[in-house]
Amino acid sequence: MGVSREGVVVLAGGTGGAKLARGMADAVGQELLTVIANTGDDIEIYGAYVSPDPDLISFWLADTIDERGWGLRGDTFEVMEGLRQLGVDVWFNLGDRDLAWCLERARMLGHGLSPTAALARLSEAIGVRARVLPMSDDPVRTWVHSASAGWCAFQEFMIRERATGQIEGLEFRGAEQAAPNADAIAAIAGARAIVIGPSNPLASIAPILAVPGFREALHDTDAPVVAVSPIVGGQVLKGPTASFMAFAALDCTADGVADFYGEMLDGIVADENVGRLATLQTDTRMDDPAARLRISEETLAFTDALRS
Repeated sequence: MGVSREGVVVLAGGTGGAKLARGMADAVGQELLTVIANTGDDIEIYGAYVSPDPDLISFWLADTIDERGWGLRGDTFEVMEGLRQLGVDVWFNLGDRDLAWCLERARMLGHGLSPTAALARLSEAIGVRARVLPMSDDPVRTWVHSASAGWCAFQEFMIRERATGQIEGLEFRGAEQAAPNADAIAAIAGARAIVIGPSNPLASIAPILAVPGFREALHDTDAPVVAVSPIVGGQVLKGPTASFMAFAALDCTADGVADFYGEMLDGIVADENVGRLATLQTDTRMDDPAARLRISEETLAFTDALRS
């Protein structure tokens, strides 16, 4: 299927959004792809600055992602083992080369570079030609209140608490004071299509939308805005999306995803029909490069039809 070469913007959080971004890179070329990444999961630890979602996206785009779904392929964990031998509570695991990446980011930030500029240098070093943009250069942190642990930062909830316990609260601390990434806003304004990736709507995409300016930009753009549902075959493939949807009193279905995004959507891509919204009903699994390319090309053809 022919795909004209115009800029595409993907809003992404974790694995689902990163996989879609990889497929879009094949569909339109990395030079025409901008990925706006959630930074609410960021954490400073071991003297390093870790930005899990932007890094995951960059590793996917560079084809260096490990088969386990995070970190760098073939990485070793000697530093983590050394810390354990010194009595450190190593609850957040980083591979050695992954740690080097995050230490270099911390060094650049310490010398005055913005998170956007630091990520651009890191991504360029591993051959990424797409623009992977943090949603903001200002700090925004996702906090979760669960019945079992009370309030804790997102990574602690996911790793220390294993994402267990009923979710009773969700905050994006610092979002109201944060400025949106100016390059991201410009990319939305000039895009052929804006695609919200199949990431956790509450935990991965909502932090982006909580930064002032993004909802307005998505409302004002002439490009179609579509979401790819993270619900496949009535199930969540990865992560605690169902728990977050339940917290927001949303059905864990494509309809529930559409309800969350509301009027900002022009359409949705899902394996089930959403009667009140333009729907591309298709197999949304992205288990291999061919599937990622197919869903990306089908999604872009769908957005082109919406625009015409």
